[in-house]
Amino acid sequence: MRIAFYAPMKSPNHAVPSGDRQMARLLIRAFQHAGHTVELASELRSYCNEPDDSHYDRIEAEAAADADRLSLEWRTSRPDVWFTYHPYYKSPDLLGPRIARRFGIPYVTAEASYSERRNLGRWGKTQALVADAVRSAAVNICFTERDRLGLRQAFPQARLETLPPFIESAEAKSAPRHSTGRLITVAMMRPGDKMASYRMLAQTLERLADHSWTLSIIGDGPGRREVEVAFTALPSDRIAWLGELSPQDVTATLAKSDIYVWPGFSEAFGLAYLEAQAAGLPVVAQRIAGVPEVVKNGETGLLTPPDDVDAYAGAIRTLITDSALCKQMGAAARQFVIEERSLPAAAAHLDQILKRALS
Repeated sequence: MRIAFYAPMKSPNHAVPSGDRQMARLLIRAFQHAGHTVELASELRSYCNEPDDSHYDRIEAEAAADADRLSLEWRTSRPDVWFTYHPYYKSPDLLGPRIARRFGIPYVTAEASYSERRNLGRWGKTQALVADAVRSAAVNICFTERDRLGLRQAFPQARLETLPPFIESAEAKSAPRHSTGRLITVAMMRPGDKMASYRMLAQTLERLADHSWTLSIIGDGPGRREVEVAFTALPSDRIAWLGELSPQDVTATLAKSDIYVWPGFSEAFGLAYLEAQAAGLPVVAQRIAGVPEVVKNGETGLLTPPDDVDAYAGAIRTLITDSALCKQMGAAARQFVIEERSLPAAAAHLDQILKRALS
């Protein structure tokens, strides 16, 4: 099957790393693993953080030009399906529905999200575009139960399927572990929810000063100085600032650690949690947003109530002081990812979803 792929929030070729870019790349690899041909239909980015009319007017004009370009390119041979990843109110799909209608090909979305509380001002217009995309889709693929319920409530007639989040490197080697105090986190440094997680992690570790631990931080970004300030109350020799690393180096560093710690404010799901578990690390996170979709509480990690720093510190303390439990959860975490969240399993599932929707 020939698939036209489009990611209006961030192209898989975008220069800045992020979970969104990574998931787009993973979806392409999953399609290819299942034997499909994937072409990037457009790199037009519709994302805007503020409700800016002039921005969306410009994007609308660029989308019209892109649609004309594709009409010329596909005059003799068109794709079998259009696939849009992550349309939502800040990055609506201005291209896919019109192209699908123009060529009479099925339209599919993945990780579309919709919240009626955003139906205000300019966002109301972009929300209408998301609604059109969801209603017109042959199928909308949801990664989390939260997104599925949100779409079901807003669009009772929409066709929905669930594809659990997955990663490619599930076969990463897990190094033998002889300690439980080597903590690690991997996250971009930017304002908002990421900063909130960094601050909570710093406050948590202040409560664990009497325990033996070190923390490796992988990540960088415009908020690095603010993140560093958040950790100033902690002994500097306990914190290793590793900056941005290659995917291979991230995997190698995870394999040398013991526990993955990241509170996870507003995480859609968090691929980093799966990567840590693939390396045999139990996770300590909050029971919040989409995190429970990728961490099995009490089996592959510990999830604590939102905004409860004491509970979060207690969960980390439990794994630091109970080496048997830490290793048990680490082994279960690795098995969970390999058996349920690997690329081959996701590719087979995605292929079945597509065939059911288009049959």
